[in-house]
Amino acid sequence: MASNLNPKYAYTVVYVTDVAKSVAFYAKAFGYHVRRLDDSRRWGELESGQTTIAFTPAKQHETEDLTGKVQIPHSDHQRNSVEVCFDYSDVDAAYKRAVENGAVGVSEPEDKEWGQKVGYVRDIDGIVVRMGSHVRS
Repeated sequence: MASNLNPKYAYTVVYVTDVAKSVAFYAKAFGYHVRRLDDSRRWGELESGQTTIAFTPAKQHETEDLTGKVQIPHSDHQRNSVEVCFDYSDVDAAYKRAVENGAVGVSEPEDKEWGQKVGYVRDIDGIVVRMGSHVRS
């Protein structure tokens, strides 16, 4: 059966403790511009190109009854099942900015054998954020 579907990846939703704080943190630490923070403070979005980075509370009855509760790591030795990755031309400067603005350093940027420079931080909710250069061909 032929399909006329032409899906486009639209959103990555990040479940957080405080939407307003997380939106402000990502803007300051990672250099994004806030597109939207609704009046209820239960939904926020960042300008991030073709795919929107959205934030919503980790605990909300609207979706817990439908899809289950968000599993939140309870220590630094656990992590979420999704990693947020950002591409930077200057990974060292981006890493420094993130840490200076409240991100917790996990691993300073280093060159990888696959041709990418990569560093890791945790955001204010403990979510792992990979900061990397574009992979060279």
